[in-house]
Amino acid sequence: MSSAVGASLPKTWPSAPLKHVTSLLNRGSAPNYVDVGPVRAISQASNQAEGIDWSRTRFHDFDGDPRTLKGFLLPSDTLINSTGTGTLGRVGYFTSSPDGRPCMADSHVTVVRPEVAELNPRFIYYWLGSQPFQNYVHAALVVGATNQIELNRDRLGEAPVPLPPLDDQRRIAAFLDAETARIDRLQRLRAQHRALVAQRTRRHIEDLATGAGLPASPSGNPWIGQVPHGWQILPLKRRWKIVDCKHRTPHYETSGYPVISPGDISPGRLDLSTAHRFVGEVDFSDLAGANRRPRRGDIVYSRNASVGISAYVDTEDPFTMGQDVCRITSASQDQLFLNYVLNSVALAELNSLQVGSTFARVNIATLLELSIPCPPPAEQKEIARKMDAVSAWGSQIDQKLNRQLELLAERHQALITAAVTGQFDVSTASGRNVTDGV
Repeated sequence: MSSAVGASLPKTWPSAPLKHVTSLLNRGSAPNYVDVGPVRAISQASNQAEGIDWSRTRFHDFDGDPRTLKGFLLPSDTLINSTGTGTLGRVGYFTSSPDGRPCMADSHVTVVRPEVAELNPRFIYYWLGSQPFQNYVHAALVVGATNQIELNRDRLGEAPVPLPPLDDQRRIAAFLDAETARIDRLQRLRAQHRALVAQRTRRHIEDLATGAGLPASPSGNPWIGQVPHGWQILPLKRRWKIVDCKHRTPHYETSGYPVISPGDISPGRLDLSTAHRFVGEVDFSDLAGANRRPRRGDIVYSRNASVGISAYVDTEDPFTMGQDVCRITSASQDQLFLNYVLNSVALAELNSLQVGSTFARVNIATLLELSIPCPPPAEQKEIARKMDAVSAWGSQIDQKLNRQLELLAERHQALITAAVTGQFDVSTASGRNVTDGV
């Protein structure tokens, strides 16, 4: 057996440095961006493993022969994202432009163009995206620190590439094209299933929040249409109290009392483990005070960033609110019921108020006027219990589907790695069993 980047290869497979089997191995050029131009520029954001995301591409202002551009792309070029934590190393494949415009890679993307007499374009695409090569990228080819990391071109050029016979490369590439397309289809179906479950969960909660299906009486509120007998639609200020955060920047610590920011709030129960800022005793006493400290049964509400998202406080652990977070409380109404309303029908009302507006935060005055359906308090508790059951069902299904997506992604990668390292003969293999034990 031979090896390349730590992966075992069949002994009949030689390997060579990438620079010896490519006619182009270089980054693109920095575009002069314009709203509409003659050349499409492909950035790291638009270079995705599943293909070029053309909605994220922009245009380069250029007058001349685009073939003279550094980074000019030809069909069958492989693209490697070459800077930045989280995106570096991602591999994409260029086939053609969606509108006939010439395309170029920008200066953060490396173009890999193989010598087709030695290297099949799809084979090198799969090799560069395989787990052994990706591990090698981050272990040996990256320079810099934190978010300033980048792919070193010289080291990339020295990276070994397995070179089975061209006919074998073509067979491997064709096998992977077919098998990964099958996995990709399953992933799309599972993702669609997740979306449908989320939609069904959301609609069921909205129906519970508005009393849909119960005997109704006319209502003058256009967003709800009708409400059941005994219900009211009231502005939030009629039944609830809002306490805003204290508007000053504290001295943050690496540990201590959690400070909840808008980004820490997601629908459901508040999860204090998501907090990334903390304060000491003195700042906590000042920020929380006698009235501002949220307690079990309260709601924390995001007025910025994730505007309109709220979370129910289901813990006695002490924490305080950061900028653009407020506390909603009531002595007479069920807070869990309100939390579901705020994250469903009230959120839809808030979003409608933002149509045509550029504001990205909600002020207290707007929040106080939000229309809230108000069943009798005892009925609110029963509805909240049903909402919890619906939410739990949706979460359970979502977790199972997400796990299936993770397993499909693992199989996708295992299949590629096994094929490009010669762990099985693709001419006799079926993708259903070839990665067993891999």
